[in-house]
Amino acid sequence: MAALTTLEATASTDKILETVGRDGAAIVRNLISEEEVDTVLGELRPYIDATGDGRDEFSGFKTTRTGALVARSPAARRLVLHPAVLASARTFLAPYCARIQLHLGQIIRLKPGETRQEIHRDRWAWGTYLKDLEPQFNTIWALSEFTAENGATRVVPGSVGWPDDRRPTRDEVAIAEMSRGSALLYTGSVFHGGGANESRGDRIGMNLTYSLAWLRQEENQYLSCPPEIAKDLEPEMQDLLGYTLGSYALGYYTPPLPPGAGPEAAAPEHAVGREAPGGPLGDADLLETIRASTTMGTE
Repeated sequence: MAALTTLEATASTDKILETVGRDGAAIVRNLISEEEVDTVLGELRPYIDATGDGRDEFSGFKTTRTGALVARSPAARRLVLHPAVLASARTFLAPYCARIQLHLGQIIRLKPGETRQEIHRDRWAWGTYLKDLEPQFNTIWALSEFTAENGATRVVPGSVGWPDDRRPTRDEVAIAEMSRGSALLYTGSVFHGGGANESRGDRIGMNLTYSLAWLRQEENQYLSCPPEIAKDLEPEMQDLLGYTLGSYALGYYTPPLPPGAGPEAAAPEHAVGREAPGGPLGDADLLETIRASTTMGTE
């Protein structure tokens, strides 16, 4: 059976990305404490308990998926902004974008009796249209122990470059066993899937994923965390939710107000009560990212 590399919480961004770049995934041990795990679960337990089971084999007939984590849990927000993870996500995705965004925030609970999920790539959220780039950087935080018995995520190390229709053999699959507070970091291209829960307890993970800011998010953060809630969050979190331009002129809007009552073009920051530093279409740095890769401005 294949194996995943486990790193310590003190591992550098370079070391994390070296491992993820080689294998497509890495476990980082004990990124948060047991007490922090308890706080996250304490804030979200009422929502988890109220969430219904999935309705198909892929989402899991004995799996619950609870979202809107940023709006519901201050402790979950701290995980979204975890410095080591965020630095790794930004560095990993930097070749393909000017900014990144929160793609998905979800508590995934595998109940006893859940079967194995189909091995897949998370990047298939956009179909197979994207080529020659990595669209996302993902995490699964262990809020319970992850074991082979209770459905720890199955990962295929080295599968990033595989064709979409290849399927792994049993000996190519690794089991992401990890302690509470540890996290699996993996790319959108690595093949993986939830395991079967053959234990008597729940396997609970927090799936926080980041993507290129010019792509549509899997979880619509503007609806999961609307402006009336997002306005009270810190600017960095607002930006990750999408309340900033994804690139030059990408994401501005017109507030639907009476004639002359508001701007005809506003940056997303306007919706949460902030002023965009570069105006409604973005600043010079964002414009330069376009100029650097095209012939824009040469005629």
